[in-house]
Amino acid sequence: MPSIFYFLREALKGFHRHLSTAVGSVITIFLSLLIIGAFAIGGFIVNNIVSSIESEVNITAYVSDDASDDNVKAFQAWVTEIDGVSKVTYTSKEEALEKFRNSMASSPEIIDQLDGQNPLPASFDIELEDPQQVQDIADQIQANEYFLSVCDNQDDPSDSLKYGQKTVERLFALTNTIRIIGVAVIALLIFIAFIFINNTIRLAILSRRREIAIMRLVGASNNFIRGPFLMEGALHAIIGSAFAILVLELLHRFALPYVSGALMWLPINLDFTVYLVVYALLIVFGLVIGLIGATLAMRRYLKI
Repeated sequence: MPSIFYFLREALKGFHRHLSTAVGSVITIFLSLLIIGAFAIGGFIVNNIVSSIESEVNITAYVSDDASDDNVKAFQAWVTEIDGVSKVTYTSKEEALEKFRNSMASSPEIIDQLDGQNPLPASFDIELEDPQQVQDIADQIQANEYFLSVCDNQDDPSDSLKYGQKTVERLFALTNTIRIIGVAVIALLIFIAFIFINNTIRLAILSRRREIAIMRLVGASNNFIRGPFLMEGALHAIIGSAFAILVLELLHRFALPYVSGALMWLPINLDFTVYLVVYALLIVFGLVIGLIGATLAMRRYLKI
């Protein structure tokens, strides 16, 4: 225990002695961990949004006004039996118009422009067990003879099917691009953090070279000599991670509620447990950066 206090005291002396490089090291670790934490929390939020969108993914098949009742019933019976389909709901032309009229209750002039006509087709709403199967099921439907006989666009049957998979695919593509950019930026910042820690520990070693020589002469162990430098690297990491956690928590408490209020239809709120896990990981990751950086510097400049 006395050795730990000695290591901490020497680390604080080194921090004060080489303040500019130490501050640079702390700032770089802080920025690295802040970006890592922001991307981690953002990843959880995006996953929530994607899951919410996926839960709304279903297939709507529009039916021609001229389709016979037998063909409509045959198509409904067939599509109900497809693996991955959980529910099939038929909506008649009259029901579709009633739903449209209810949704436009605040704008009755739009209903008046229909002039008693009903341009809306009947449709089947096909709910899926796994939204990821939407493309496969849509392909099966497009190739089915019953669907081809009842679809409302005989020239282009694919136009009679509507589903939101493309929206989800674009969202996944966007998030993957963001992740790649984030990893590249994080890797660059971690590399810069290693450089700053390396320089800080190098200066600390050079400034204490006489003291280190004396400790060697009196028989100090290698671990005792290395201790203050490892502690200094850990100190930089702890301070940097503390600042990163503070900024993320401020964003969580003050910025996120504002964004959540502005985008009420998006599930961007996370359980506080998620934040605690991210904060704990940031501390661990920061310590890993600090200790590895200090170790690499000692291997290069501290010949023991």
